[in-house]
Amino acid sequence: MDLQLLHSQAAIEQRVGELAESISRDYRGKDLVVIGILKGAFIFMADLLRKLSVPCTVDFVRLTSYGADSVTTGKVIITKDIETSIVQKDVLIVEDIIDSGISMNFIHRWLAERNPRSLKVCALLDKPSRRRVGFEADYVGFCIDDFFVVGYGLDFDENFRFLPDVYIVQKIGGEALQ
Repeated sequence: MDLQLLHSQAAIEQRVGELAESISRDYRGKDLVVIGILKGAFIFMADLLRKLSVPCTVDFVRLTSYGADSVTTGKVIITKDIETSIVQKDVLIVEDIIDSGISMNFIHRWLAERNPRSLKVCALLDKPSRRRVGFEADYVGFCIDDFFVVGYGLDFDENFRFLPDVYIVQKIGGEALQ
């Protein structure tokens, strides 16, 4: 696999701190529930939570739409539901990357049906050029071009999540990615 550094650990740490400051300011005095999208967002979410200056409760949901491929199948399946009631709570969904928007649009609509007071999204990475459905996050770490990326929780076929930086995957095996 051929990797090229996109965002260093230091740059990510700085940006996560900036996001946490904005989120803390916006949610001061509110009943915040942070819901992470497994598996990709777990590292970003942990770092973000440690930098928040407001109390919150935490839960997770797990979706699948990629399988072992590098592009979405377009079909979203919930494989783990939240366990916390979000009725009349302020909910922040934390996601690693918004690509086509299909999964985020799905989970946003699905959680909205549970009557939260407010519902916002924080994504580490955003690829607006890949949108297949209209969706915009409320908080975005970095907008990126149409790259396939790994590291800092993002994976390819369950590998590379452990990397502390975000990398562009240029080749898998002998095949170049577009």
